[in-house]
Amino acid sequence: MDNPVVTRVAEVAQGLGVATLRFNFRGVGASGGKHGAGEAERADVSAAIGALAERLPAGSSIGLSGYSFGAWVAARVAAAAPVLPALALVAPPLGMYDFDFLLRPPTATLLLAGTKDQYCPVEALQRLGQRLGSEVEMIEGAEHFFFGKLFPLGQGIERWLRRWAL
Repeated sequence: MDNPVVTRVAEVAQGLGVATLRFNFRGVGASGGKHGAGEAERADVSAAIGALAERLPAGSSIGLSGYSFGAWVAARVAAAAPVLPALALVAPPLGMYDFDFLLRPPTATLLLAGTKDQYCPVEALQRLGQRLGSEVEMIEGAEHFFFGKLFPLGQGIERWLRRWAL
């Protein structure tokens, strides 16, 4: 949750007045438990969504964003959710994990990565975007960790948030 990419996404959302919740998956940082190969982490995301929903006014829209491994987990949660209005997958590791399960993404879906991301090949991201009919945003020169590219990352997230959350 303290990763600069995750922090930047939360800062942009908060700057727009959008409630946010970020957390560590089990076994990361000071959290309890141990890595669950994606299954246990899906439960973490679902619990976080439930906790956030309890604190928001009834009928509030909830979106989901995930970075890297978190993007894969977020996509899996979104694929199983009956309703989720928005999904942002930041640097989804398409070179490491299968995303074929994602068949009906939320209407406001953003796929965002850098043109030099070693774990998210540009061609794979574009193919996924075409298959899903989702917006694809590439940050020129950015690699997987967005060193020196957090500002353009934030601009992409802001455009996504303005489409569905404001």
